[in-house]
Amino acid sequence: MRISGGVVVLAAGAALLPLSATSGQTAPGGAKSPGRDWPTLGGEPGGSRYSTLASITPANASTLKPVWTYHMKPAGAAASAPSAVDREQARSEQMGPGPSARQGMGVTGGPFARGGRFAPSESVPLVVGGVMYLATPYSRIVALDAATGKERWVHQLPANVQPATRGMDYWPGDGRNPPALIFGTNDGRLRAIAAADGTPVPGFGEAGSVNLRTPDVMVGGPNKPYAMNSPPMIWRNVVITGSSVGEAVGGALGDVRGWDAATGRLLWTFHTVPRAGEPGHDTWASDSGLNRGGVNAWGLMSVDVARGIAYIPLGAPANDRVGTDRPGNNLYSTSVVAVDAATGKYRWHFQITHHDIWDNDAEAPPTLIDVKRDGKVIPAVAIESKNGLLFVLDRVTGKPVYPVAEHPVPASDVPGEATSPTQPFPARPAPLARMGMKPDEIADVTPELAAFCRKLVDDNKLVLGQPYTPPTYNRPMVYFPGTLGGVNWGGGSYDPKLGLYIVNAFQLGQIMQITADGKGGFTNRGPVNGRFWQPETRMPCQAGSWGDLVGVNVHTGTIAWRSRLGVTDAAPEGRQLTGRPSLGGPITTAGGVTFVAATDDARLRAFETRSGRELWAAKLPASAHTNPITYGVGRRQYVAIVSTGGSFLGSPVDSDQLTVFGL
Repeated sequence: MRISGGVVVLAAGAALLPLSATSGQTAPGGAKSPGRDWPTLGGEPGGSRYSTLASITPANASTLKPVWTYHMKPAGAAASAPSAVDREQARSEQMGPGPSARQGMGVTGGPFARGGRFAPSESVPLVVGGVMYLATPYSRIVALDAATGKERWVHQLPANVQPATRGMDYWPGDGRNPPALIFGTNDGRLRAIAAADGTPVPGFGEAGSVNLRTPDVMVGGPNKPYAMNSPPMIWRNVVITGSSVGEAVGGALGDVRGWDAATGRLLWTFHTVPRAGEPGHDTWASDSGLNRGGVNAWGLMSVDVARGIAYIPLGAPANDRVGTDRPGNNLYSTSVVAVDAATGKYRWHFQITHHDIWDNDAEAPPTLIDVKRDGKVIPAVAIESKNGLLFVLDRVTGKPVYPVAEHPVPASDVPGEATSPTQPFPARPAPLARMGMKPDEIADVTPELAAFCRKLVDDNKLVLGQPYTPPTYNRPMVYFPGTLGGVNWGGGSYDPKLGLYIVNAFQLGQIMQITADGKGGFTNRGPVNGRFWQPETRMPCQAGSWGDLVGVNVHTGTIAWRSRLGVTDAAPEGRQLTGRPSLGGPITTAGGVTFVAATDDARLRAFETRSGRELWAAKLPASAHTNPITYGVGRRQYVAIVSTGGSFLGSPVDSDQLTVFGL
């Protein structure tokens, strides 16, 4: 093991396959599949997160060891204070029922932290040409030697300015302009620095920075929350940006915009809530979409490079639990919208949840796949949201590859709430996550957990929701999969050789209750709102798996396998393989291995992609609520992961470490 700074790297001892066998493969959508490099968060713009490297295999994955580590926190640095967006979202995200749970939200690190020594991060590093680029939560971007972890350069951001928590995107340049790293920051700016030395790109905006907080989006006022917490998506010379705007009524707009990668000039704007005269405007009755906040792309986008189509996942409207002031289906909330990447012109959309009052944000990256059916190859896209359903659509037309039906769902009992009478359900595949609960499905991992959960249900007369049961009025209900998923921003990975889409799905119910706010409106902050778990042990209250890794055969629309993902260390011996809630996603490789961290049990794991069999697990210094990457330098294959803890799972923030593994 070699230690450098605070990043641990594991390297594969076996030689990489010859470059002729591992490079040049084309991913769905026309981009080159990553091999030695990992130049964008999804590996390539289509978001497949599939690497052609094959040195690490099911036969040798169990021998992976740390190679080097890098500590992101410089000497004397303080943990970051919560941003305005984080504070606002924390008010609607309680960790569990009652005061004991709310104490776990933390102070210093905002809603992502349960400790003050370190700052949380979901950063996914990039690797290009043997150089690793890493955005840290300590106002720094660093370039490291990808084989040793040695610092090559450091870009220092202004005080209290943090890069997007999930990282950056790499622009290879255009012949006249050299390669650059482009990223958003918590002060609402889009920045570009030279990949060669980390200096601001002088021709990009003003001294390498563009102000995203323009009057056309800051309709609620210039001081409303507006930031970026995910990387932009770059197609050719177009930088496509989403935003994080909080979840309060009267905030900033969630419009998606395209910018010139060389100059920072605004190229186009897509209105995520249609304006008067635009298609979809009538889905906001009584002009209720005017200046409506939310409906923003805070997650991860993808692009069909060959066709020039960008796929934009959008979140719920504000307020995301009460829609009495926004009758209608509310396009394009909780939808995936396909637009022309060059112009932002609308192509098609698919709404996952009509009139969303469950916070079902479609934040996971739409993953480009190729479906083989009836002797034909259908260019498709896999889309999902927190509701745990997977939809497979033709990525050119938006039409379902597998049938989708509108099924009747319960109506709301909140006065004035006009919920949609139906919601879309795919015929295939089956739900990835639990969507309801019966009274006899109380967890019994320990007698104490069973007693706590039964008392929680009985004393509060909890309504145990079925699919799309609306939040109830003046009585708490349990909604599955919950406001964290299902499937969250990490999304899935696609192995084109096996035709398998791999995704981590989990079951963590959310207790919801709508009450009058005393001002003529409503609030979702009832006395027992929060996660449906025992806060002290973090054990969910429903029986069955609490988290799985799922392999879906995209050619048949069936679930090929399902494996428990994660252990509960506090559970009795013999009952620890419970599965765990997870935030982050997997990657797959040509060696037949899937890597995933994401769980709140502080481990990185390897699975055999074909079967779902767990091959290896490594304990990390903190939970890694992010995605791993794999890359090659010389004759070695590496796997790297940032593990700090944090996220809306509230894992202890006990580390600042990047760890790199190899054989």
